[in-house]
Amino acid sequence: MSPSTKKGDIESPPGAESETDLELLGRQRPDVFSSTFTEVMFCASLLISMFMAEFFISGFNIILPSVSISLEIPKTSQVWPASVFSLVTGAFLLPFGRIADIYGAYWVFSIGMVWFSAWSLISGFSTNYIMLIVTRALGGFGPAAFLPTGIMLLGKLYRPGPRKNLVFALYSAFAPIGFFLGIITGGLTIEYLSWRWYFYIGSIILFISSAVAFVTIPKDMEQTRRENAHIKMDWWGIVTIAPGLVLTTFALTDGAHAPHGWKSPYIIVTFILGVLLLGAAVYIEGWVAEQPLLPFDLFQPKYMVRLTVALFFAYGIFGVFLFYASFQISEWMGQTALITAIWFAPMAGGGIVLATIGGFTLHLLPGRLLLIISALGSLACVLLFALMPQDANFWAWVFPAMLGSTIGIDITFIVSNVFITTNVARHRQGLAGALINSLLFLGISFFLGISDLAVSEETKRGGTTGHQVAFWFATACAVVVLLLFATIKVGKAESDLTLEERAELERQAKNQASRSTVTEEKA
Repeated sequence: MSPSTKKGDIESPPGAESETDLELLGRQRPDVFSSTFTEVMFCASLLISMFMAEFFISGFNIILPSVSISLEIPKTSQVWPASVFSLVTGAFLLPFGRIADIYGAYWVFSIGMVWFSAWSLISGFSTNYIMLIVTRALGGFGPAAFLPTGIMLLGKLYRPGPRKNLVFALYSAFAPIGFFLGIITGGLTIEYLSWRWYFYIGSIILFISSAVAFVTIPKDMEQTRRENAHIKMDWWGIVTIAPGLVLTTFALTDGAHAPHGWKSPYIIVTFILGVLLLGAAVYIEGWVAEQPLLPFDLFQPKYMVRLTVALFFAYGIFGVFLFYASFQISEWMGQTALITAIWFAPMAGGGIVLATIGGFTLHLLPGRLLLIISALGSLACVLLFALMPQDANFWAWVFPAMLGSTIGIDITFIVSNVFITTNVARHRQGLAGALINSLLFLGISFFLGISDLAVSEETKRGGTTGHQVAFWFATACAVVVLLLFATIKVGKAESDLTLEERAELERQAKNQASRSTVTEEKA
């Protein structure tokens, strides 16, 4: 899906693939898989990794009220067990993406899954909320490893075309499936077992998926080391970007609940340090680092900067919606944990339908139209919750809001994933996966911190519906996303040359033109 080039833009030299050949290649099973069964099992391990990342985000919001009582979590600290997981994951995606670009995706993905399984199990044995926060934070390193490498594997193994669109659509579909089943599992464990079983069940699924990944993912370490021998780790980027993101987000998240608010010394210190580190990171990445962790030329493709900003806002809206919708339904509207979970069902059903349809139609519909539709879905879901009365009817208010949410997040995820991975070179697919997921997790953490600040201020003023302030904030952000998406011209995700093939054709065309010029001069 390229905004600036088409198959006919470059005159193909002799031997280049025709459009018919490209269409066939775009539908074929990658040669690395010996059979369809192997490919299916490979895809299953990647789909479940996305499933479990969403499972441990959405379901945790359902069990949080019960966990808060069990572990005596203060009201002012309840946002931390929910946000620290996303914060750590988002802060370390880029380093793990670079590690995958250097050493290959196989070991980074597999070890990340095992690590996540272990710390999810330990979280279930938490005896106090400090232990829970620590285990959730350590568990965040798992998705930081396997999420960018999952996209890296799909981006490298599948060439542009319908098969890639379908695989990415399924990958996106497992996000709402994991989201919904996380909520259902959270509701069922609270209703019939204990919140601890939410972690036990999740760790078992992760362990099984890890075993499948070890067997079916192509072992790419030797090939990656050979192809990417020139790539090195950007240590200065790591020591500035990761702590800068953590400290800044910590200050934004905890500032509303500190003893003296934003005047608290530790909030001022952490915020200033975070901003200084991020400023240093920009300088290092732009002008000092030989191989920056986040190279600026990654944003050279047309509309990439605009898309990046829009995605940061879009994923932030989704994070605000996830967190506050569950609290609004359970605490403000008085529904049980199980009913709250069931009310999220339209998100899962709609996500499956959208992802399936998207996989078969993404090469037929303009990406710009799809992005505008997704922005309208996000706007509708948060606006409905902002206006929702306490005795709101499910079908009139909650149902359309849930459908709007899945339209907003799923279409955005599918279109942006295909666009970014198609416009990034093969040796940077790990970086592409890291960028995509960084926008997702950092967007959730950042905007959740801002909305929590707004809600806290409203509560201090005596407001009784502070969560609605969060939805109004998200509504304003959704308008920004709509305006940005409307200005991004993204074409259809058709079968096409890879970035490397296109570069090779351009090189051959230039050489041919040079030879022709020399021949004419001699004549």
